[in-house]
Amino acid sequence: MGRRLVPLTLDNLQDLPKRCRSCVFWELDPVSGEAAVKAGTPALEKESWISAVLLDWGSCGRVVYVDDVPVGFVLYAPPAYVPRSTAFPTSPISPDAVQLMTGFIVPGYQGQGLGRVMVQTVAKDLLRRDFKAIEAFGDVRWKEPACLLPADHLLAVGFKTVRQHPTSPRLRLDLRSTLSWKEDVEMALDRLLGAVQKEPALRPL
Repeated sequence: MGRRLVPLTLDNLQDLPKRCRSCVFWELDPVSGEAAVKAGTPALEKESWISAVLLDWGSCGRVVYVDDVPVGFVLYAPPAYVPRSTAFPTSPISPDAVQLMTGFIVPGYQGQGLGRVMVQTVAKDLLRRDFKAIEAFGDVRWKEPACLLPADHLLAVGFKTVRQHPTSPRLRLDLRSTLSWKEDVEMALDRLLGAVQKEPALRPL
């Protein structure tokens, strides 16, 4: 099974689930979002938002493919690009963090670790861009795919609660701890591989 995660662009936006392509829950403030729905333009607004963020900030999502079939996606951006983030009782997102907005894995591909891989991919991208953390608003009462991610899933992939709330706590993944863990693993691998490479070659008898 070949799986790959590629940056979200306007070219592969159509590979998002149909309802997600026209959802502007995060991308617009509540009033503007409602107006876009009434005007029948949420898909255009979504495309416009992604285009603006790509031009101004850079990569803001990943699409997951398994054997070239799109099976999921994740969206993230600094809170300045996410108007809805200020509407939560546990706002604001910390100034040193990027917001993990939403993500989705198609039924049938869930429970295979793809959600964890998505978060790890986002973490690696943001580490390269010198951010310190990822934060997200979790949904404690999550029952089915929605704009908020389930709080228990976020906790399971390494997030910690930084502001409690009965329905929408704010959670944080500190990338510095991820970085130190990554460096430790890479150093251990280097030592192991180095030891293997330095073993003297067997001489023919």
